[in-house]
Amino acid sequence: MSFRSRLVFLSLGLFLAAAVGAVPVVLKPAQQGKVASSPLKPTADEAQTAQLSARFLTRFQYDAKPLDDAMSRKIYKAYFKLLDGEKIFFTQQDVVKFAEYKSKLDNAIWNQDLSAPFAIFNQYVLSAIKHMRYARGLLKKKFNFHTHATYTYDRRHANWPKDDVALNKLWRKRTMNDWLRLKLAGKKDGAIRKILDKRYLSYMDRIRQLDSQDAFQVFMTAYTQSTDPHTAYLGPRAAKNFEIAMKLSLDGIGAVLQASNDYAQIRVLVPGGPAAKSGKLHVGDRIIGIGQGKKGAIVDVVGWRLDDIVKLLRGKKKTIVRLEILPSMTGLDGKRHSVTLVRNKVTVSGQAAKKKIITVSDGGHTRKIGVIDLPTFYSDFGAHSKGDKNFKSATRDVAKLLRVLKKQGVQGIIVDLRSNGGGSLYEARKLTGLFINKGPVVQVRDTRGKVDVQGDNHPGMVWGGPLVVLVNHETASASEIFAAAIQDYGRGLIVGTPTFGKGTVQNLIDLDHFTKREGAHHSQFGELKMTIAEFFRINGGSTQLKGVNPDIAYPKSVEEKMIGESTYDNALPWTHIAPTRYQPVADMQAWLPKLRRMHARRVAKSPAWKLMLDELAHYRKMRKRTKVSLNLARRRAQRKRLNAVQARFRKRQKAIAGNDVALAAEQSVLDDGLVPGERSLSQQLKQEKANKKAPDPELHETAHILFDAIGLIKSNPELAVKVEPYGGKFSGDGATSVVASRKVKPVASRPFRD
Repeated sequence: MSFRSRLVFLSLGLFLAAAVGAVPVVLKPAQQGKVASSPLKPTADEAQTAQLSARFLTRFQYDAKPLDDAMSRKIYKAYFKLLDGEKIFFTQQDVVKFAEYKSKLDNAIWNQDLSAPFAIFNQYVLSAIKHMRYARGLLKKKFNFHTHATYTYDRRHANWPKDDVALNKLWRKRTMNDWLRLKLAGKKDGAIRKILDKRYLSYMDRIRQLDSQDAFQVFMTAYTQSTDPHTAYLGPRAAKNFEIAMKLSLDGIGAVLQASNDYAQIRVLVPGGPAAKSGKLHVGDRIIGIGQGKKGAIVDVVGWRLDDIVKLLRGKKKTIVRLEILPSMTGLDGKRHSVTLVRNKVTVSGQAAKKKIITVSDGGHTRKIGVIDLPTFYSDFGAHSKGDKNFKSATRDVAKLLRVLKKQGVQGIIVDLRSNGGGSLYEARKLTGLFINKGPVVQVRDTRGKVDVQGDNHPGMVWGGPLVVLVNHETASASEIFAAAIQDYGRGLIVGTPTFGKGTVQNLIDLDHFTKREGAHHSQFGELKMTIAEFFRINGGSTQLKGVNPDIAYPKSVEEKMIGESTYDNALPWTHIAPTRYQPVADMQAWLPKLRRMHARRVAKSPAWKLMLDELAHYRKMRKRTKVSLNLARRRAQRKRLNAVQARFRKRQKAIAGNDVALAAEQSVLDDGLVPGERSLSQQLKQEKANKKAPDPELHETAHILFDAIGLIKSNPELAVKVEPYGGKFSGDGATSVVASRKVKPVASRPFRD
């Protein structure tokens, strides 16, 4: 089978960022009390994987770049940034020592000799453990909190500390700040010392538990991101998690875990999963042992990293796994019990499409607005390729929800794509087809410059009524394809903030396929997510860098320099190509001026909107700060002023949404000095439950905008002809197969091809 025919055509989006865009500090089986293990060494498979990835990236990547000395210097810089972006582990002396590798990392990859990057990683491990140990030692002494010293906590643009003496001074300030945060939250000195000692010891254990896969993953991330912002290497662990994220299902027990000290604690029991059905497991229970089959030995997993525990829990459908459980309400020496489960297919519903209805009343009219919340463009490619008609699909799920909403009598639909980082390009095309009769959706230009026009050729719409797409700065990739197509057709309004600006397409390459050897042992080599094309709007424009600009703009919650394609130094430039042949189905410009005026008048009077603006302004002000005082009196005064600001916000929140929401806001804003894993699970779940009740001013204002649009259509027949899809010739249930009765001149003569 050829290389190109095996590639699954994807626009993978941004939701892999957490898996491959940060240093993977995760837990391995504990080595309690031990010093750092022997230096990590690359395996032969990892060296081969790096070279194989380089062959693909230098030959088949869109805008391919050679792996040479210039690229080596980029990798070197990116590698140090991933390992120590805050410059708290390496010194200038370390950087000088490793400077000889700046132009040699390309040779390391081509020659399958990864000793250089692993030497850097091992130094990171040694330094991290050394300075965590130093911080623990400081806890036995007293700090001077009457000093005029300050601590710079945002060190992204700082210089490397000169030497270990300078680095120790920095760590002393970090430890003082950790102590101060807990003290300002009301903790006593004895409790503070205990919390921080446990925290630093836990950090040391995590660092000790890093393995060669972790080192290799970080180095390959440095390489791939140096070639392109959205190209990435997925090791076996990351590749498996990505597969689950795309198909929203897995074979396992149906429990979401989180690390709590040395234990894996059950955070969520998935409804309908084996764990929930057993009735023997509860949220908060700790898994301390796992056995395979009816008689397999129970393996003690206390102190293990979560991904290794999850690996033991997952397995083939209908196989047996036995758990040893320490109940949530029992102390560490409490009675334990065993639970036997049969693995089954579990649906991960958290990222699936959801619906709700917002009822808007104004001017004597009440209208029901349907909302489709779509977190990602998911698709089970494996099931689809096998011909499974019920494969998991974002488009299929949204279509079902739309039909239900129609039966419930909604008059307009909002597709909420806020923070939807993308996913399947196929799903973006098909989802657009639910709202247009048929036609092109996106143009894709490959490495040879060939442009392929892709779209929806099936006549008919599931929803043909009024439509709004809600976006924000984290709406990216496949989401931008959908929003751009809806905008270009005039099919609906785009509301929110400018989107991310990712206009490139990635493919997943299964590296295992290219490393199989007849009769040889085969290891997992992972997958390469590689940029192979650029997509363009049907009007010829690009979302690259510029994103999709909304028809009605909301205030930006973050600065453009903080997030978006423009923040990448090696992002592709914006460009355009010839438009393809398509027919706009409506002209949104006819109603925009009045809708914008109505929106402006309404939000000017809205307490919730004004509160949102004030909170955003406060956030931006706080975000500009990069350092804090280490003087207790000054910090108390600052805390008092901040508490007063938050108290005023909570008072306004209470007036708008009730006391529960105000209290939730208080708990989420005020600094308790703790880090994730130190708060009780019950506290976390209570906070999350309260947060779900919080008002969503942007969504509710969007519903009002759609309410206004429906009113304008109903009251003005001439306007309705211009702004309704296909000149208002759609059927009431939205399942139309008719075309426009009025003629719309095509914007280009290029033939459409799918």
